[in-house]
Amino acid sequence: MQPSTIVIVILVLTALAYQVGRRRSLAAVGGRRGARNLHSLPGYYGLLTAAWCALPALAVLAVWHFAGERLILGSVLSQMPAEFHGLDAGQRGLLLNDIRNVVAGNIPASAARPAVQAAAIEWSRLEGISRLAGGIVALCAGLIGGLFVWRRINPELRARNSVERLVEVALILCSVIAILTTIGIVVSVLYEAVQFFRLVPVTDFLFGTKWSPQMAIRADQVGSSGAFGAVPLFAGTLLIAVIAMLIAIPVGLFSAIYLAEYADRRFRAVTKPLLEVLAGIPTVVYGFFAALTVGPLLRTVGESFGLTVASESALAAGLVMGVMIIPFVSSLADDMITAVPQSLRDGAYALGATRSETIRNVVLPAALPGIVGGVLLAVSRAIGETMIVVMAAGLSANLTANPFEAVTTVTVQIVTLLVGDSEFDSPKTLAAFALGLVLFLVTLALNIIALRVVRKYREQYD
Repeated sequence: MQPSTIVIVILVLTALAYQVGRRRSLAAVGGRRGARNLHSLPGYYGLLTAAWCALPALAVLAVWHFAGERLILGSVLSQMPAEFHGLDAGQRGLLLNDIRNVVAGNIPASAARPAVQAAAIEWSRLEGISRLAGGIVALCAGLIGGLFVWRRINPELRARNSVERLVEVALILCSVIAILTTIGIVVSVLYEAVQFFRLVPVTDFLFGTKWSPQMAIRADQVGSSGAFGAVPLFAGTLLIAVIAMLIAIPVGLFSAIYLAEYADRRFRAVTKPLLEVLAGIPTVVYGFFAALTVGPLLRTVGESFGLTVASESALAAGLVMGVMIIPFVSSLADDMITAVPQSLRDGAYALGATRSETIRNVVLPAALPGIVGGVLLAVSRAIGETMIVVMAAGLSANLTANPFEAVTTVTVQIVTLLVGDSEFDSPKTLAAFALGLVLFLVTLALNIIALRVVRKYREQYD
């Protein structure tokens, strides 16, 4: 019995439990006419019965899945020939990987060793038994849970309170999962970054001006010691982000002002969704556009003015990235501007101010905290962009302020360092985690600044 089949059966059983619980509550008060005598609506009794049917079944199924795999693993290894009992952790992992590949069909059974073939057959047999037994136990747990609540249904049962407590617990669990996931990400990145800084001094990484992370296999090879000065990466990231924001902030802010204050409803209803379509375009498409259209166009225009523009330049990446970020700035600014109470505009008009004066002296100052917060979030988006930079700005770690030259960014180097087979005890690979930690701290600082700006300067209106 496949796990998907078991889950489908549990869902069907849950739906039936909902109907049975609902009908039981109505039957306890003599039908629909007596529903007012129930403590809760009939649907809550159905939901409570369904919850007590689904949750125990799914919990048993999950526990059985993880525990059963360990039991199968121990049983299969215990039946292996004696020469396989003294393997170290690495050799044992390879053996288990071979067995799993044979079971999954990734490797033909005829190509495996006889011992692996026998282990795969035993694994498949035990796995089938485990799935069948787990499905039966899970269904029995669901039936017992649903029957327990079904027998307790009466007009005085506070079904709504119980259902709301279950929902509250589910929301708390979701919040805890989100928090633990964030903590896990930070801890994993921090741990690997600490390993890197044990091999490379922090000062060399943060203040070094040469980035060449290639490491040789032997000490006598050329480039046996890499250079991990990340200043060129920080400079390239800042250069492209500045160019992008010089495009995104004016265009996004002015378009938001026009759509919120000047455009009629018909034009706004058409233009605003079209503008926000830019946010839904995949970044790889922007990268193609930058590499195939914007880059060659800038090079041609630069040659006509006697300028040397590289095929892959910071300017090309920054321009296209700025176009991509326009919807972020425009949408947030539009929301902040439209949130300003109309009474402030009416008061300015009553004092004789024109529309432009009202926007400049009343609306924008009132909406400024939200606009600044949106701009800082857009900066975080620009700093974290990867695909556009890979395809339009190149991979050269140049320490330059010339937008016509090729540069690279922190995110691009993270991708480059982790592509292909990597050893996680090498400074080359660990450097990606150090870059990720710096990027995380920068974006976190920008988000904190944005929240503080919004909270400090936000005005409350009646």
